[in-house]
Amino acid sequence: MTLHTSNDPILDALRVPARNAPESGIVEVVNAARELPDVIPLWVGEGDLPTPAFICEAADAAMKAGETFYTYQRGLPELRKALADYHGRVFGRPFDPQRFFVTGSGMQAIQIAVQMIAGQGDEVLVPVPAWPNIAASVGLMGGVPVSVPLDFTQGGWSLDVARLEAAITPRTRAIFINTPANPTGWVASREDLKQILDISRRYGIWIIADEVYGRFYYGAGNHAPSFHEIAEEEDRVIQVNTFSKNWAMTGWRIGWISAPKALGQVIENMVQYSTSGVAAFMQRGAIAALSPKGMLSLKSRKRGRLRAARSFARRWRPWMACTSLCRTARSTCSSASRDTRMRGSWPWIWRSRRGWGWRLLRPLVSPGRASCGCALPAGQTMWKRG
Repeated sequence: MTLHTSNDPILDALRVPARNAPESGIVEVVNAARELPDVIPLWVGEGDLPTPAFICEAADAAMKAGETFYTYQRGLPELRKALADYHGRVFGRPFDPQRFFVTGSGMQAIQIAVQMIAGQGDEVLVPVPAWPNIAASVGLMGGVPVSVPLDFTQGGWSLDVARLEAAITPRTRAIFINTPANPTGWVASREDLKQILDISRRYGIWIIADEVYGRFYYGAGNHAPSFHEIAEEEDRVIQVNTFSKNWAMTGWRIGWISAPKALGQVIENMVQYSTSGVAAFMQRGAIAALSPKGMLSLKSRKRGRLRAARSFARRWRPWMACTSLCRTARSTCSSASRDTRMRGSWPWIWRSRRGWGWRLLRPLVSPGRASCGCALPAGQTMWKRG
């Protein structure tokens, strides 16, 4: 980690990990264009639809009913049961509500997981390219994020599990696995997950599994391969998730942890000494999101996205055959020359009152950083209707 130098004694008096927390490249991009007109924001992982009304109404009703006091640090019992039932429907087996803990966002879930596992000098293996907040959360605790490069070929991204194992040292405390991955789209196969779990068992190290995009999956079944399918209760696996993506609740800041029940009191303590719990009325909204009505909404959105994506694929399949490092660097792709309208452009898939559709976007500004936080040679990161 590069030390930030300062002549300010106030800054110099801070802990080194706090003082050297990296500035977010994502926030840099957002701030550069937040107030610009006619900009379609593709800089963070959220859609363009507001939270469904029935979710908002549930939260509003809870506030009106007086649910505005302190509440359970582990989460409302009703929400923990709803999370268990939701996972049971998705994975086809029963889950114990005592495994689930409500957090103030998926990001807080990651922070709690890291705080429980990694401290000063401890190493956490992170397949890269990766969402930059992962490494930053480890660094804030004084830990060392160790990059393990994914392989990239014409067939897409893949993880060399042998390379991952070779990166383990006596200081390794955990492996962070984000699948489906941001920003690459890499999806670990069931066999990948089995091998990673085997490494965890043999070396006695933890797995922090970020499966936030697990339902944004269009392969066989209704979800991406998951540690939920293979891990046992005694395995050292902590899974983090959020309501942000699937239910259009990014601004609510509510997520959850799925972990061995033995960690219950520790996680409760971590919540107590950070936020003291998630507002009860927000949790009522989350319960509504997990209801049958919420699941129908989720399935409807997924089908709509899929139809629009297939429409785009039929029109631009030759261009889509060529891939590149960052999703915002498509203008470097030579295959884009097959159609001049594709040069420097990126597909935008959206939903309106008339249904789903797609159109091409063209780059607006070039601050030199991708939405994933990676440096880009050409730097297209913000887009305008083309």
